[in-house]
Amino acid sequence: MQNLLDFNLLQLTNWLVGQGEKPFRAKQVFHWMHQSGESDFGKMTDLAKSLREWLSQAAVIHAPGVLADRTSEDGTRKWLFDVGTGNGIETVFIPEGNPACGEAAEEDEPQRYRLRPGAVDGPRYRGTLCISSQVGCALECTFCSTGRQGFNRNLTVAEILGQLWHAVRELKKAGYGERPVTNVVMMGMGEPLANFENVVTALDVMLDDNAYGLSRRRVTVSTSGLVPAMDRLAQRCPVALAVSLHAPNDGLRDRIVPINKKYPLKELMAACQRYLQVAPRDFITFEYVMLNGVNDSPEHARQLLELVKDTPCKFNLIPFNPFTDSGYEKSTPESLRTFRDILIQAGYVATTRKTRGDDIDAACGQLAGQVADKTGRVMKRINMEAA
Repeated sequence: MQNLLDFNLLQLTNWLVGQGEKPFRAKQVFHWMHQSGESDFGKMTDLAKSLREWLSQAAVIHAPGVLADRTSEDGTRKWLFDVGTGNGIETVFIPEGNPACGEAAEEDEPQRYRLRPGAVDGPRYRGTLCISSQVGCALECTFCSTGRQGFNRNLTVAEILGQLWHAVRELKKAGYGERPVTNVVMMGMGEPLANFENVVTALDVMLDDNAYGLSRRRVTVSTSGLVPAMDRLAQRCPVALAVSLHAPNDGLRDRIVPINKKYPLKELMAACQRYLQVAPRDFITFEYVMLNGVNDSPEHARQLLELVKDTPCKFNLIPFNPFTDSGYEKSTPESLRTFRDILIQAGYVATTRKTRGDDIDAACGQLAGQVADKTGRVMKRINMEAA
């Protein structure tokens, strides 16, 4: 049976037309599926009875099942989804502000926000969902818990979208209003651009006004630097872009972000500049995990300024979140502050990401899920450590 969560609107339209249905039926099904969160075709009351009956036999609306659902003391919520054969992926929801109040403005418009009907003034609400794109990750960034788990496979469109579909349904029940997810970041398990077609099809649905209606500015794809795929994303679906940089020179980045050996910093920065020509924001966000004694010195900050001097950008400095046998330590508050101040004094926006959900292992770099490693990397590492 066909899982309709695998389709964007055009694909669903073509599929239904191929069955002899009118094209407008696709929008009706799309509304029920994504805006109402309905999975029972029998309840889609504006569809013809014959169509409802046929869909019940030919199709399903099926998101991955939930293996675990945990909520942090700070309100962060993490789901572990079952994607078969012993594999699990993790999705994190980060709420900020009061959902009864107005929706937060864009990041570069902090003075404005939209009030919901009947809402009162108060802390502006932002609900960010961090979505996974792969079971594990093949890029082997040395400071990332996900990367330590090995790699199994790419997620399907339904498995990517199913995370958003399920989260919206559950968060509405929990009282987060009719628009509980205002922002999506493709920063969960995996490298999104290594699963390009499935991720972009899922983005189509996130942006579609007949589904979730998110703006391109509120959907962010994070990449470790797959340069050809960055160029493809610019042509196909230019959303906000975040680049996992983590080092200001090739020697260091080769060691902690190995994909740099294939696409070194000169090529990566050129790709960032090309992306800015079509990006919905006029800057690239550079993510930088602060590792004590590794990449956090004042000299590293000055090298970073030299690296990005021709690329409009902002910096998101991320305190390292330790995990077992990581081999790294979190930068001291003094080192982080000095590093950030050097960037700010040079005229850049540099923020320190708040650590959210670390008590449920939902913080940045902590997502591990359950991965049946097909790369043999886990066993290879165990053998090397035992030698």
